[in-house]
Amino acid sequence: MSSSSITFVAQSGQPLSGDIRVPGDKSMSHRSIMLGSLAEGVTEVSGFLEGEDALATLNAFRSMGVNIVGPKAGRVTIHGVGLHGLQAPQDSIYLGNSGTSIRLIAGLMAGQQFDVTMTGDASLSKRPMNRVAIPLREMGAIVETEEGGRPPLTVRGGSQLKGISYTMPMASAQVKSCVLLAGLYAEGQTRVTEPAPTRDHTERMLRGFGYDVQVNGSTVTLQGGGKLTATSIDVPSDISSAAFYMVAASIMPGSDLMLRHVGINPTRIGIINILRLMGADIELSNEREVGGEPVADIRIRGAQLKGIVIPEDQVPLAIDEFPVLFIAAACAEGQTILTGAEELRVKESDRIQVMADGLQALGVDAQPTEDGIVINPGPIGGGEIWSHGDHRIAMSFAVASLRASGAIHIHGAEHVATSFPGFVELANSVGFNLRVIEGA
Repeated sequence: MSSSSITFVAQSGQPLSGDIRVPGDKSMSHRSIMLGSLAEGVTEVSGFLEGEDALATLNAFRSMGVNIVGPKAGRVTIHGVGLHGLQAPQDSIYLGNSGTSIRLIAGLMAGQQFDVTMTGDASLSKRPMNRVAIPLREMGAIVETEEGGRPPLTVRGGSQLKGISYTMPMASAQVKSCVLLAGLYAEGQTRVTEPAPTRDHTERMLRGFGYDVQVNGSTVTLQGGGKLTATSIDVPSDISSAAFYMVAASIMPGSDLMLRHVGINPTRIGIINILRLMGADIELSNEREVGGEPVADIRIRGAQLKGIVIPEDQVPLAIDEFPVLFIAAACAEGQTILTGAEELRVKESDRIQVMADGLQALGVDAQPTEDGIVINPGPIGGGEIWSHGDHRIAMSFAVASLRASGAIHIHGAEHVATSFPGFVELANSVGFNLRVIEGA
C-alpha cells in the first residue's frame, strides 16, 4: 500500500509534556467493520483508526458488497447485510500487512457460499496461516495455503461447518477470534480454550452486537445460527500506540505527559503492569466503561527504571508492546530478562532478532534467546536501523532516540502508517525530534 520508502532521522529530544489522544484501537477498529458488516441494521463507529491495516479490512468488506460510508475524522457508517448477505468479491482480497485481517476474515469466509483468496504484502506472505487453517478444516472448511502454510490463503465456499471444541496450542487472540467467527456459521456449539489469556475484544464486541457468548475460565463458547444486531461503537485510544509514549515519558527525566481515553482492557494492560514493576510513575484516572470496554486517562512522569525478570504471565498481555519495552530495558538500571515470548518471532518481523540487532547496532548489549531476550542496559549511540517493514520496530527506535548520543536513521518506516497515522507529528508536538526523508 505504501509505494515509497520512508526513513526517520531521530535525534535526542526534550522531556515529554502535553495532553494528547493517540489514534483508536486497531483491534477494535478491525472488529467493528467485520461485525458491523454482518449485523442487521446500521452501525455507527467513532474513533475508528484510519491506518492501513484497518482500512484493508474496510476495503475487504466493501469488495464483498457492504455499503460503508467514511471514514471521516474517525467516523464510519456501516450498512450491515446480515450474516448471510456478503457477495463474492470480483477479485482476490489484498490485505497489505495485516495479520489480523487475514486470520479473522478467514474464519468468516469459512461460512460463505463463495470462494475467496486473500493475499498480502511481502511481510504478510511470510506469516504462518496453518494456525487458523487447521481448526477451520476441523470444522469442515476447505482451506488452501501456499507451501509451509503461508499466504495466499484460499477459503472455498459452500462447506457445512460443525462446531468443535478446540484447545489452542498457542496463546493467540487471532486464532481464538477466527474459530469463534467461523462458529457463527457452524452447526452446534463452538468452544475455544486458550493456554493463557489473550485479548478478548471479539467476545466483548459480539456481545455488544447482541450475540450470546459464554466465558468460563479460559474457555469461550458460542452457539451457531444466531444474528448480529447493529449498534454504536466508540473506539478507545489504542494502548499499543499509547505504549510508545508511556515508555518515552518514563525514560526522559522531567517528563509529565497525559494520554486521554486509552483502552485498558484487562487482557491488554501488560505494558502498564511491566512498566510499573520496572519502577515507572504511571497514574490512571477517570476510569470508565465505553461500549463494554474499560478506558482511562493515563499520566506518566519520568522515572529511573530498573531491570527486571519479566513475569511470563504478563507476556500474552503485552505481546505487541515488547519492542518498545526493550527500549525501556536498555534505559533501566540492571539486567532485564524476557522468556516465554517465542510468539514474537512470527509477528510482522522476527521481533526478538530484529530488536536485538538494532540495539546492538546502537551499542546496547542485547542477547536474543529462543523465546526471549537478555538486555544489559548502557548508553545508546547513533546508528542505522532497518525495521524490516515492521511499524512497531520503527516507532520503538524513534523512542530510543530520545536518549541517544547521536542521530538514529530508521529505514523502512513507511509501515508506521499501518497502525499509527500521524505518529511523527504527534511525537514532535510532545518533545521528540524526528525528521522524515522520503525516497523512491
